[in-house]
Amino acid sequence: MNRVAITGIGVISALGQNTRAMSTALKSGKSAIGPLTVIPTGELLVKIGAEVSDFDPLAHFDQKRLALLDRCAQFALVAAREAILASGLNFHGELGARSAAIVGSGVGGMSTLDDNFRRLYAEGAKRFHPITIPKMMISAAVSHITMENGIKGPAFNVASACASANHAIGIAYQMVRAGTVNVAVAGGTESVFTLGTLKAWEAMRILAFDTCRPFSRGRMGLVLGECAGMFVLENFEHANARGAEIFGEIAGFGMSSDAGDIVLPSLDGAASAMRACLADCGMAPEAFDHINAHGTGTTMNDVTESRAIRAVFGGHADRLSVSATKSLHGHALGAAGAIELAATLLAMRDGFTPPTANFIERDPDCDLDYVPNVTRNAQINMAMSNSFAFGGLNAVLAVHR
Repeated sequence: MNRVAITGIGVISALGQNTRAMSTALKSGKSAIGPLTVIPTGELLVKIGAEVSDFDPLAHFDQKRLALLDRCAQFALVAAREAILASGLNFHGELGARSAAIVGSGVGGMSTLDDNFRRLYAEGAKRFHPITIPKMMISAAVSHITMENGIKGPAFNVASACASANHAIGIAYQMVRAGTVNVAVAGGTESVFTLGTLKAWEAMRILAFDTCRPFSRGRMGLVLGECAGMFVLENFEHANARGAEIFGEIAGFGMSSDAGDIVLPSLDGAASAMRACLADCGMAPEAFDHINAHGTGTTMNDVTESRAIRAVFGGHADRLSVSATKSLHGHALGAAGAIELAATLLAMRDGFTPPTANFIERDPDCDLDYVPNVTRNAQINMAMSNSFAFGGLNAVLAVHR
């Protein structure tokens, strides 16, 4: 089995439109959750989110290309460009055939879908643009990444709700580790700030009206975010031989299914995925310093995840720092695992532990060290990143320096 290095990271999120900006924002510990401006909010009850503000598509794409790209795909391409540039690789040659592209998205091109339904039902449009389906399809982002970069190996989308990105990155890791490919571009992308999508989320009654407060007493629910995070995963020897900068190494990947409820979290399912990740690593729980928690800010998830971490790590759970960065960048649904892995790797590289922002008061049912409100200077050597999705679909990644 090959070791798997991460030689490129690219991000665009409410915390910044590149990795440098995001790392700075993470260190500041200031939440990027605020009033929504990308859509009118007059018909919404919940008017907050973590949006990518001041994003100018024309700074990245010409008008003709832009007509083919939903906001979800735009984000994916911007993040992939940064990651590939950081890696120093060029896929327009022999490497392209030995490379994969795998992207996780929970829903895909919602802006295109919502816009066209508005035109049909509200404005009486008789026909749509002929490129509507290719623009809104959930696999559009990965297709555009392959076409722009000449990636001709395995390429596909993964859709497993809020675990989509972790599943995509984990499958890419397995492919590089097994030697199926030498390199993979993998991550997640999501953009769901449309009226129709937000009305559907409001109906679930799990959105917070004020902000996201994971693990804190007084938490009221999750806050949606939009983003993309992309990574270049590479055979470690291949990366070393060409003198590439290595941002970290993927050490393990674990998956499980709750086989229970469509929305309620399961302690056993979450713990099973973390244990599977530990087994894949071949390392003891005591090797870990840090967990980037799923940490949604909902009452049930935070208690269940806290208990699952304690069940897996035992007494060592008290020595782990547990950050819920959704408090900073919102819940990016299918892309959540990607932006959270990026946050973990940047913190590992730059020597700090991200805080769990907006923390008010300790909840006695959440009894771990959640790094409340203030960033810590700390060296993270081994970290786990959790994603636990609706439908009981769980995916956990482990990375080390």
